[in-house]
Parts: sequence; C-alpha cells; structure tokens
Amino acid sequence: MSSVDDEALKRRYREFLDLMPLTVAIAGLPENNSQRSFTTEQMEGRAQVLATAFKIARQTVREAIK
Repeated sequence: MSSVDDEALKRRYREFLDLMPLTVAIAGLPENNSQRSFTTEQMEGRAQVLATAFKIARQTVREAIK
C-alpha cells in the first residue's frame, strides 16, 4: 500500500470518527438497557440504520461547509 493510500485511509477513518456523534444522534437508536444481548438480526438492522445515518451525516456536513 502506498503512502497516498495510507493517508486516504487515515483521512476517511478520521472523518468516520468525527461524524460518529452526529451519526448516532441521527440514527436515534435506543440503548440496550436490558441484560439480554441483541440477536444477530437486530444487530444487522441497527448496523444498517447506522450506515444510512452516516451517509446522511456526511452529506449534511458537506452541505453545511460549502
């Protein structure tokens, strides 16, 4: 992997971390306050909600800084 690829990966990772609070807020997922774990299907559903919320968060920030 070249240093350009490394830098791009680091930049994308940093963007992901920076947007995580906004992503979680947009997703609006409740915390699991019970003693039971989520099922695989529930985790996959929540992951999909987070993925969609991340796309919206990234788009929102990009529009805001234009």
